[in-house]
Amino acid sequence: MNEIIKTTNLTKIYGEQKSVDHLNMTVKQGEIYGFLGRNGAGKTTTIRMLLGLIKPTYGQIEIFGEDLVKCHKQILRRIGSIVEVPGFYENLTTRENLLINARITGVHKKNAIEEALEIVGLQNETKKLVGKYSLGMKQRLGIARALLHHPELLILDEPTNGLDPIGIKEMRKLIKSLAEERKITLLISSHILSEIEQLVDSMGIIHEGKLLEEISFDKLRNINRKYLEFQVSNDNKATMLLENHFDIFDYEVHDEGFIRVYSHLGQQGTINKVFVQNDIEVSKISISEDRLEDYFTKLVGGGTIG
Repeated sequence: MNEIIKTTNLTKIYGEQKSVDHLNMTVKQGEIYGFLGRNGAGKTTTIRMLLGLIKPTYGQIEIFGEDLVKCHKQILRRIGSIVEVPGFYENLTTRENLLINARITGVHKKNAIEEALEIVGLQNETKKLVGKYSLGMKQRLGIARALLHHPELLILDEPTNGLDPIGIKEMRKLIKSLAEERKITLLISSHILSEIEQLVDSMGIIHEGKLLEEISFDKLRNINRKYLEFQVSNDNKATMLLENHFDIFDYEVHDEGFIRVYSHLGQQGTINKVFVQNDIEVSKISISEDRLEDYFTKLVGGGTIG
């Protein structure tokens, strides 16, 4: 699979602050790549560098196998993007807004506007003033604008930010269709774990400007392990029983008396019986899996995204 985006030691410094620190990112052709991190982690700064909106302090960006600095115009013709909230003339109609953009960007293909609006599901809203649009509709219109010139790569900065659950579901469906039906490679930044989890083929986790890890979701699913979880009244006594009675050492103790046991799956009844016989109150038993949030928390050393 070809590499669509490749950065080498990409760094952006503002004063004494490293907003992006020696970032090495690889996005492969045809995939949906999730760029995951807390607000302020360096996602938008990275995207602005990828789009040539700001210059790196140092490091290299290759897109479509070409150096961004040397082939800036040729590369950007093949990219569509939304950075933060898309802006429009709210006193103009949907079609009028896209017509202005098409003229500015040199898109002359007949029916380009109609095709883009049909892709995002706004083909029946061409005469509506954009000021009457919901936030979700504006986001979809932003994607339509980005699709006018049929890009091979689409970069979306927080595309579900501020949307209600219905809008998020619609955006998720649209993004998947762009990858599956239009064969567009997508890079999506987000701080919303559940959205990344449901959308992407692979992801990069950025924290304080540093890319902590790149991993495919197939590999992540293999890493995530099922476990038994017990909520007990005395976790010290319970762990002693796990070790001495069951020879279990693959476990973790969490807050509020929760113990996760990564072996002996299916034997929760036997373990529970021994706990009760030894005067340990068991208030909850469940079988679960590590979530993306657990994985992220382990990488960044505590806390969650938000």
